[in-house]
Amino acid sequence: MNRDVPHIVFEPGEKENFGFDLVSIDFIQQQKGFNHNPEHPHQLKFYNLIFFTEGEGRHFIDFNWYPIEQNTLIYLTKDQINAFDFSTDFKGYCMLFTEDYFASSFSHLPKDFVFRLFNPQLFSPILQIPKNSDFNSYFNLLLNEFNNRPIFNQKSILESLFVILVSKAEYYKQNQTFHIKDSSNVQLFQKFTTLLENNFHKTRSAIFYASKLDITYKHLNEVSKNLVNKTAKKVIDDYVILQAKRNLINSTIKSTQLAYKLGFEDATNFTKYFKKHTGLTPKSLKKSYQ
Repeated sequence: MNRDVPHIVFEPGEKENFGFDLVSIDFIQQQKGFNHNPEHPHQLKFYNLIFFTEGEGRHFIDFNWYPIEQNTLIYLTKDQINAFDFSTDFKGYCMLFTEDYFASSFSHLPKDFVFRLFNPQLFSPILQIPKNSDFNSYFNLLLNEFNNRPIFNQKSILESLFVILVSKAEYYKQNQTFHIKDSSNVQLFQKFTTLLENNFHKTRSAIFYASKLDITYKHLNEVSKNLVNKTAKKVIDDYVILQAKRNLINSTIKSTQLAYKLGFEDATNFTKYFKKHTGLTPKSLKKSYQ
């Protein structure tokens, strides 16, 4: 795999664009207009919904390979690392959109629903759409409207179809995954993860995050266990390790630099921590992706 992990920004194929683009996997495979190899790990700076319409294979997401087949939908959030594997034959489309587009499109929906949509901590990034569903019909409508440009009020038409499509997917997700009924717990967990994103390089103490949330450590643990089947400390450690892995496979950063960046006092403590949670040293993980 490539030694450097490109950071892929949103660059629509059309100059007139409002934060949404739809690209075929065939186009991506041909690497037209790209300065990176899509089969090498690359970090997204936007959101991506990949819908596989034919074939089967696998897709790389944050250091795990996931199986795909016809009607598989993949949720990729901003900053995740992913890669295609074109060794098998499959077809499909990527629905790419910016954070601003995401916020505006779903602004009228409940906050806990929006938080669930692209949250890899709560759900698997893979959703299998039932064969007898009408998801394909709505997707084809979206694809046709996108390709019939320019049309009157296109932005609103596409946005409406996209919201319907994602809402349909969320309905199917309820039947395939653990359905969270207590929205207050979701909101609390959201606050916890937001605090974690902003403070993980300062502290890995679950007690610190509980105090910031004005709840007990026990309460934070209960919420974490109920939602993601992990203790609060495990949520913290998994997040730190993920950030470490994302940085490590970019060969430009050294372990010593990364240790300080993640809040460790020295590289030795970071190496011990990393090996404890992954079974690998930072150096060996980096070599495995070169």
